[in-house]
This record gives sequence, structure tokens and C-alpha cells, in this order.
Amino acid sequence: MILYGDDQGCVNILLMSSVGELLRTWKKLPKAENLPSICLESVILSPSVTYIRWKVHEDWVTQLNYYDSIKAVISTSSHELTALVIGCTVGATNVEQQMKEIQEPGKGSKGRKGQMAMGSPPRRAEGDQTVFRVHKGVKTFAFSKRNNLLVTGGMDRAIRLWNPYMPSRCTGILRSHTAPIFYLHISEEDAKIISVSTDNTVKIWDAEDQSCLFSACSKASGIKGKLSACLYAPGTQSLYVAADTLALLYLKLRPLPEHRLVVSHVEPVLCCKYNRAFRQVVSCSEGSTVKVWDFETGKQLFEFTRAHGDAAITCLTFDGSGRRLVTGGRDGCLKIWNYNNGHCLNTLKREGKCDEICDCTYAVVNRSKYIVAVGWDRRINVYFDCTEELHHVQKPQPFWQDDITQGHKEDILCVAYCPPTLLATASYDGEIIVWNMNSGCIYCKLHTPLPADCAEGGAIDTSVTQVVFLRTRMAMLESGAAALISNGPQGSLIFWSLLSGASPPASFIPSRVKSPISSIAVTPDDSSLYAADSDGYVYVYSIKDYALGNLEQEPPQYMHHWRAHIKMVVSLEVIDEDRVLLSSSIDCTVRLWSLTGEYIGTFGQAEPWEVFTPASWKHPRVPYEILIDPQSLPLHPVLEGQSSVLEVINSDQSPKAQGKPVPKHEESYHPKYPHISITDAEIKVGVNKWLSQSSGERLKHKHCKNLNKPLNHKGLSTYHTINCYEIANVPEICEKPDLSVLGSDFFYESSLEEN
Repeated sequence: MILYGDDQGCVNILLMSSVGELLRTWKKLPKAENLPSICLESVILSPSVTYIRWKVHEDWVTQLNYYDSIKAVISTSSHELTALVIGCTVGATNVEQQMKEIQEPGKGSKGRKGQMAMGSPPRRAEGDQTVFRVHKGVKTFAFSKRNNLLVTGGMDRAIRLWNPYMPSRCTGILRSHTAPIFYLHISEEDAKIISVSTDNTVKIWDAEDQSCLFSACSKASGIKGKLSACLYAPGTQSLYVAADTLALLYLKLRPLPEHRLVVSHVEPVLCCKYNRAFRQVVSCSEGSTVKVWDFETGKQLFEFTRAHGDAAITCLTFDGSGRRLVTGGRDGCLKIWNYNNGHCLNTLKREGKCDEICDCTYAVVNRSKYIVAVGWDRRINVYFDCTEELHHVQKPQPFWQDDITQGHKEDILCVAYCPPTLLATASYDGEIIVWNMNSGCIYCKLHTPLPADCAEGGAIDTSVTQVVFLRTRMAMLESGAAALISNGPQGSLIFWSLLSGASPPASFIPSRVKSPISSIAVTPDDSSLYAADSDGYVYVYSIKDYALGNLEQEPPQYMHHWRAHIKMVVSLEVIDEDRVLLSSSIDCTVRLWSLTGEYIGTFGQAEPWEVFTPASWKHPRVPYEILIDPQSLPLHPVLEGQSSVLEVINSDQSPKAQGKPVPKHEESYHPKYPHISITDAEIKVGVNKWLSQSSGERLKHKHCKNLNKPLNHKGLSTYHTINCYEIANVPEICEKPDLSVLGSDFFYESSLEEN
């Protein structure tokens, strides 16, 4: 069956038999615009086709559809008296009309077929159709047999709900649209109505409560231009909208299991960077998706997918002007993009097999511009950046001689550039090499030291994944000042002097649980250090006067710390001009913080922020997943080994808290618990025994749940010292007090007032 409406208000129906054979015949006909075509007059004359035409409306047909569940056609028009009609397809269904057609020759189906073809369409009998009268007509409709619901919309901007068997009066009216209704759909699974108006506004309604659940304007949904068609796909719960471009809107009709969680990507974020030229943030994910964000509001501006095919994007950088984006992936290629439209300008790759690229940077040496990439091939790949390069695929420059003979023996994990000529690379075996890019020679080699408590032959991870130059100290190299920072084993940070052969002047462990440091950032004046670990914590230290030439035995001045993510932080960047910190993590989020740890927001959240307006920040709230994560609980000083249990118990009432010396024989005695006598050594043994029962990551944080449980000292329980007293016997019924001395009965007067 093929149905169509025309500008004369007629419903045209083509009933086809032997469809397969008929379509094969039509396929052999001459082509028009490269498609097999057949005119309507020829179709009507075919013996396998029955043509039916009903005069239904007094204005052209705006929409029609056949519903097999009711064996009827529903059509609409702008004519108020025939706004919507539900009618049969092939003819009369009542006995009187059938007898009349039999008695009158030429009124049968064969005669009707010829008559309709001649252009004189009949009207259906009154019993063969149901007519709905609607003010200003109907432009679009939707029908659901399962919900026994018919909805209509049109020029009056109101959505009407009907019982399809009661055309006299609608059962409800939904008013909220400010433009004519263009499209309607009923989601039968959850009784929701989806409507689209000509001003590109999309709304979701509850058919039972007759209330608006969601509204998206054209600015929020990104639909621009004049609407031409809409289609809802129930399988994916998505709405296709055709305007100037084809938009696909995923409609979340059911709330997510945890609606408080906000993510920036659907896959783990592997790299992120701030573009100062356009004040934008670019993030790349494991799913090879590149997203561009507005730094000042957190809104997504643009995205493009499959940047490196199915390979994850592992690193990114910008050219000197900030107008081009360079990405590196696990496919071993570098790509240069115009990231405002997703156009790939150049591809940089080696010949033959390409190993994974771990990091890249942009360098300008003597007015020459280079893109430097390192990875699993254990070589320094230097590509000459020339905007006039005619070849789309570009090969690297010849390898440096020192790189071939004295370079890294393991996979290179990171690279950092320091103007004018220094380049630092670090590898999996803990070796750091500083290169002179002018000559391609090695400036110095640095070897990560093993921890002092490391047993010989033990499996210690010495890989270096982050190196950062302290650029303001490059003029103090001869004094031995530390000019390079790297992460080290067991969660340590190591400060390096670039004097050849010199041992590290300082190292310390910033993480409170010795988690590996995954990202490092410093302020432009090298006064503050930001270090993030694999547990998502960010630690801040003041390093302005730290490691300036002398060996440091103590860590730098601690400022503060906070938890920014629930998983490993892959990038940190200080945006000093706005006094904020940009962070990204494999927990699929990219976030913005003040330099003191105040939560500004997550890129992709529904509510925009204004960087210069602290009132628009999320602070003092924190991300919900961080709030509920057990690992976010503070560690107890007893379990960290900083104090004993009795010191915590006696902290409030001990003489030491009041400024008095504590006698040695009273250190293990407390007046609240006179029967408890236990030494610190015994407590320490008990705590260590309890900690030994935990393993892995749970050792660090599971004990936080049990801090409020009383320790079992194997002595008398605390409640044994409670004093007990007899309860005094009192009469069960209290007597009414005698208020005659006051001159009146208060209770009697109150009852009179109530009556």
C-alpha cells in the first residue's frame, strides 16, 4: 500500500498485489535522473494495482498515515471542519452502503476505479470515517493504539490529546510552545509525547500527568535554520531533525542510574591542553574523539571523532600561533588539524612500522619550527613544520647521531622543551637525557636513583612519565640550582641540577599514601608546584626558594591539597593569567579549579560558569563522585603513625593540652577509663596486626570506615563504669493543679474560647 495526500484535500491509495514481480517490472523502465521511474497514469492501468481516491478535506493534506492496528487511514488538513479524519481505505463498511453500491451499476469497485482515475473522487460514507474539528486545523499528529491516545498540533501552538473514539471533545490541552507545532511523536513504552515547533524548540511531555518534563531551545540543541523533517527512532531513543544540517538528539527519557555524575567524554581522557590564543580547551579521549570547549563557560563548542581511526589519542600540542592542533596516537602517527572544523592538514609518520607515540611538543629553534615526538620506537622524531609543505604525508628529519649511538635503550615516555635549545626526554628505565637541539648532541644524562629502603633485586618501577623545566632557573645552572623536575619511584618527586654527573639536590614524596605522581605543573614564575597522583589528589608546594644550590633534606613548604578526580590525573596546567588550574583524568572528566582548590566546574555540565564570577562556580560543593568515594575520607593520625591512641584520647583533657607537663607515670592513664591500662607499644602492635590483614589499595583507605569503632583492649567494657540510680516512684495520674489562688481557672477559660 502506498498513500499520499494532495493539494485538493484527497487521500490517494495504491493497493498493489504481486509486489515483487511488479517492482521488478518497474525497475526495467527508463530512468529519470538515474532512477527507474513510472508515471501515475501508467500505474493506475496496471492490473496488479488498485487505485483509490477519497475526497476527505477542503484544504490540502498536511499529514497522513495508515495504521494496521485499526485498519484505517488518519489524515489531517488546515481546514477546521475536517482537521483530522480517521477513515477506511477500500470503501464502505456498513451494510446499507454496500447494498446501495450493489443496486447502483457503475458504483462498484471497478467502476469506482475508473471514476477515480478520471478525477472525480467520491466522499466516504459518514459511517466509514470519524471527523475531528480543531481550531485552525491540524498540521501534525501522532497515534498510539497501545495508549489509546491521539495527539494533534498546528498553527494555534497547542497540543491536544484525544480519545480516538470520542471526536467531540479533547481530553487535554498542552500549552507551552510559542510557535506552530511541526512534529509530534508518542513514545509508547513510557507514555511520553515529543513535540517540535517551528522555532526549533523540542519538548518532552508526560501524557498521564499532562506536564512538560523537558524543553530544549534551538541554541541548546544546536538546530539552526528552517525545519524540513523530523523522525524519532525508538530503538536508540533519538530524534533526527533536518534543518540547515541534520541534527541527531539523544533523548534521555529515563534518568541515568546516577544522575549526579557529569562527564566530559564517554571514554577516558588521555590528554588535555589550554589554548591561550582562542581561550579554548581541547581534550582528547581513548575513543579518538577531539572536543573543543569554551574556557570561560565550560560549554562544548565543537567535536570530531575517529581522528586517528580506532586508535586512542595519547598526546597533543599546539603550534606557535595556537591556530593548529597536533595530535599523536597509538597508531604511530602525528596529525595536524584545523580543529575549528576538524580538517586534517598534514600527517606525520615514519616509514615502515609505526610504534605508539607517547608524547609530543612544539619547538622553535633559531626561527626554525619543529614538531618533536617520542614513543615506543626509542628515537627522537623531529619533523620540520612548514605551512607550505605540499605533501600531505611528511617524514621525520634524519636521526641525531648521539640518539643512535648513545640514546635511550627503553621506550621514551615523555618529552619537554625549554627555549632556546634544550630538550629533555625520559624513558621507562628511569633515564633522563637533556639534548641540545642546535647540534643534536647530548647535554647531560640523569639516572633516577633507587629508594634507600629498596631491597636488592626488588621489582621497583623506575619509569619517568613526567619532566618539567623550571625556566626561570636556567640562568642559575652554574650554581647548581635545580632546573628540572621529574616523577620518580614510590610516588616521589625529584629535583635535578643539569650539571653533568650531579646527584639530585632534592627529592620528596608529596602523596600522603605514596601513590605514583602522574602529572606535574608549575606556575610561570616557578614559585608553586602542583603535583597530581594516580588516586586523583592534587598537592601544592611552594618551591620559590627550594633547591637553589644546596642539598635539601626536608620537603618544600606544603600549601594545601584536595582531591580533583577519583582516578589517575593525566594532565595538569596552570592558567596563571586567570589564576585557575586545568585538570583531566581517565575518569572521563575535564575540570577547572582555582589555584587554592575551589571547584569551578566540569566541562560539559549543564550549568555554565563565568571564570571571573566566583558566584557562578560550584564551590563550596565538590563533584558528587568524589564526595561519596571512600578514598576521599581523611586518614586518621593514629593509622598514619603520627600519634598514639592515648594521645588522641587525652588531647582534650590532658595537662599537656592545658600547658602543663605530663608526668611520665600518668601517660597511659585517663580518669574516664580507670580500669584500662595499656601501653603505646601494645597499641602499636595491635594496629599493625589489624593493618596486615588488609591488602592492595584497600590498605590505604578501608580503615577510614572503621575509625569510629572502639578498640578492643581485652579489658572491662566502658559501660561497666556507668553509675546506676533508682528511678523515683511518681503517681501515674497527675492531679489537676489548684489555680483558685489566681482568681480564675485557666483550663476552663481556654476550653470556652475554643468552643
